[in-house]
Amino acid sequence: MADNGKQHAPHRGDMTGAKALWATLANHGISTVFGYPGGAIMPVYDALTFYPEVRHVLTRHEQGAAHAAEGWAKATGEIGVCMATSGPGATNLVTGLADAMLDSVPLLAITGNVASHLMGTDAFQEADITGITLPITKHNYVVRDVEELPRIVAEAIRIARSGRPGPVLVDIPKDIQLAAFHSEIPAPHARPEAPAPSPESIERALELLRGARKPVIMAGGGSLDASAEITALARAWDIPVITTLMGLGAFPSSDPLWLGMPGMHGSVAANRAISEADVLLGIGLRFDDRVTGRVNGFAPNAAIIHVELDAAEIGKIIRTHVPVRGDAKQAALLLTQGAEPTARPEWQAQIEEWKGRTVTPETYGAGYAVKAVVDRLRPDDILSSDVGQHQMLAAQLARFEKPRRWINSGGLGTMGFGLPAAIGAGMAEPGVRSVVIAGDGGFQMTAQELATLKMYDVRNVKICIINNSFLGMVRQWQELFHEKRYSEVWLGDSNPDFIKLADAYDVPGYRATTAEELPAAIDAWLSDPKSALLEVVVPHEHGVFPMVPAGAALFEMIETEPAKSPDLSAQMQDAAEEASEA
Repeated sequence: MADNGKQHAPHRGDMTGAKALWATLANHGISTVFGYPGGAIMPVYDALTFYPEVRHVLTRHEQGAAHAAEGWAKATGEIGVCMATSGPGATNLVTGLADAMLDSVPLLAITGNVASHLMGTDAFQEADITGITLPITKHNYVVRDVEELPRIVAEAIRIARSGRPGPVLVDIPKDIQLAAFHSEIPAPHARPEAPAPSPESIERALELLRGARKPVIMAGGGSLDASAEITALARAWDIPVITTLMGLGAFPSSDPLWLGMPGMHGSVAANRAISEADVLLGIGLRFDDRVTGRVNGFAPNAAIIHVELDAAEIGKIIRTHVPVRGDAKQAALLLTQGAEPTARPEWQAQIEEWKGRTVTPETYGAGYAVKAVVDRLRPDDILSSDVGQHQMLAAQLARFEKPRRWINSGGLGTMGFGLPAAIGAGMAEPGVRSVVIAGDGGFQMTAQELATLKMYDVRNVKICIINNSFLGMVRQWQELFHEKRYSEVWLGDSNPDFIKLADAYDVPGYRATTAEELPAAIDAWLSDPKSALLEVVVPHEHGVFPMVPAGAALFEMIETEPAKSPDLSAQMQDAAEEASEA
């Protein structure tokens, strides 16, 4: 593979558009592509045989390819690449592209399409994938000229990685893939530098911080690569730090200044601090609804400083008193240089009282099981999650000392994300343990990716299924807000035997059903030399608290779980029996 921007050489046989694609990817240092072949992209897969330096990972579904590429990108900070054929192959990437768009993940998606003269005729397996994905990509292209293909791919990579990262799609008609290519493969673009904040905005922010009596810092997913600078900033000013769901790891959890996660299932300390703060410094976040709760009740007493690279996000949801547009790392450095630490004993005492309200799960259930797993994580381990109660429990209970060790679907909340993302992350860092916590519902959406583990002998992925026989988060909302009308959430009468399912893919399986069985099962699962699956069977009705109800303000959070309802399994089984009899 060529390095340092040199042209890929030599040309391998007669150069075609398909070969030019692989040469361009190799020239940009792309080492791994996740994908699934099909008719309209067959020339690209044929050309792959000439480029062994690029590893192709055959997933079992195109959505799995997109999420695996996301996992790769989230773990490394570098671009992830996925590939699919036209029509259904391309549309199966849509969920992953939307997920990457909302979570600002640098992703390059390459799709084949029918030949140029057939486009727009409703040809076999044709879909207007650029039209479909226009709202969920930073940019997309249809390649109309084979000589433009490498330039377009290089530009797509630059756009995906620069500024606020995101997904870019390049659609290549089949005739362009087969056409003879005569031009040169361009050198990679230099990564553009992020804009520096203006001196005026930094000075206005410093003025607010100097006068603050109850300041708080909130760091989001856009602050992960500024972790060291934000840590220095917080310590220089002695300001407590909240990290959002996407920002977990941007500030070390062991630091006494860390308050946890904010929002719908945030910590008591984080949500109370936001509600009482007089200055809130937000860095690299977009103030989404799951963080803010009711907008007019968010940080009602605070002047807001918003450090953000994407100008469109500043003031979009929360009124910003001091906008600081620019790179998070540079902004944090400049704000640290002007630090004037001030003793705030009353604020510190209040913070400590709120932190003392943290409840540790002591009764066997989903929270107990998740804590038992995350307590065994090592600092370098990557923890991925699927979406649901287990996701929120993992975010509440896991402790991250550095960034890019926590991978989840935040903005889109995509069930099925966890397993393929953990595979992508595990393949990106084969020397690191890649742990994924999933629910029995979400796991079944992409369970076929167990075959990817088997095919590539991936040995560092550890899968934990929290099996409560329910779509747990939906059940919790139906219990609290829909008068316990449990509609289409019971899985207990149709779930597979997860251990047998894992065994079918040659993945070792372990199971625990009680608190007493759990430690030994975790030991065996983690010590297995192969990728392995652990099923933890837990009671059905565990809730995730604290919780801010939809439409409520953060200060209206429910801190602890209400009294338990009668066990639901009997109700669900009775209902199933009645339905079958009917």
